[in-house]
Amino acid sequence: MRKQVTRRPPTRRQLLAVSAAAAASFATPVRGALPATSRIDDALIAAAKKEGKLNWYTSVDLPIAEKVAKAFEAKYPGVEVKVARSGAERNFQRIGQEYASRIYVCDVVNSSDAAHLIVWKRDKLLASVLPEEVARHYPAEHRDPDGMYCSWRITLCPIAYNTRLVRKEEAPKSYADLLDPKWSGKIVKAHPGYSGTIMTATHQISRDLGWSFFEKLAAQKVMQVQSAADPPKKLVAGERALMADGTEYVVSELKARGEPIEPVYASEGTPLVVGPSAVMARCQNPNAARLFHLWSMSAEAQQLNVDVGALRSAHDGIKDRTDRPKLGDIKLLKEDAAAVADMAEELKTRYTRIFKV
Repeated sequence: MRKQVTRRPPTRRQLLAVSAAAAASFATPVRGALPATSRIDDALIAAAKKEGKLNWYTSVDLPIAEKVAKAFEAKYPGVEVKVARSGAERNFQRIGQEYASRIYVCDVVNSSDAAHLIVWKRDKLLASVLPEEVARHYPAEHRDPDGMYCSWRITLCPIAYNTRLVRKEEAPKSYADLLDPKWSGKIVKAHPGYSGTIMTATHQISRDLGWSFFEKLAAQKVMQVQSAADPPKKLVAGERALMADGTEYVVSELKARGEPIEPVYASEGTPLVVGPSAVMARCQNPNAARLFHLWSMSAEAQQLNVDVGALRSAHDGIKDRTDRPKLGDIKLLKEDAAAVADMAEELKTRYTRIFKV
């Protein structure tokens, strides 16, 4: 049972401090040494089945997480995946609180805020598990050099509109277009205090467009929601005509089902959001965790992410969907996870003050 917390939630800086203290005795790889790669074999499968389960903390939308879990369980019967889905920032806080209390529930973690993995690595909370397939098929920028984490998913954070409420020729083509007075009271967006995708996007947009953009956007009477998965759903429900941000994979899935939604890749550039995964160093089910992590980075699992979840992959053998533009054809904003790791509290505080939420 999750421990009840009656005090005010700790800040990110406080969590860093307690997690560092809790992890002081963890081992870390020798800097400069190449980590050994890992692959699935009969011994690992047998050990994982003996443990029988694993706890997966993820911020990917729950229907996708459940499909991934069921696919793994079908391939490795006898190993149950217990999905704990919440916003990336909430998962970050939860893990910090659990480790401060010496509670080690999470076995495998996935976050849409890549800064979290940098923090957890600094605090020695992660195990070095470099999948052989990642070493062979993923670009270097999508794997930690010490094997602590790698990119399980990639998504974008576009603008979008409801095609029944907005004609194509009138739809915004840029972030600047969202500031037109005609869109007042018609925009929805998510919050960086809950969503790692929005935390990452907020950093990129504030860096490249300036905080003045958000100040002007706030004057548009924007509907605020939590998860990056929520704005697309508000659009298709007809509650708002435009979304200022949200996750591309939900937009793609809704559009593929015939819902009235269309993404817009802003002329200024669209935020790129990488979602890494890792095995926790103090996990209770280390073999099941390693099996799930290795499988999740395989071509089979990565193609599943694309086909059933509309995620994007860093694996060089994956065939992307044909119902959306290729990454190379979209102008992208640059992700800087290290900067987000250092600036997260400032980003959330400033955003909250501007939008009064």
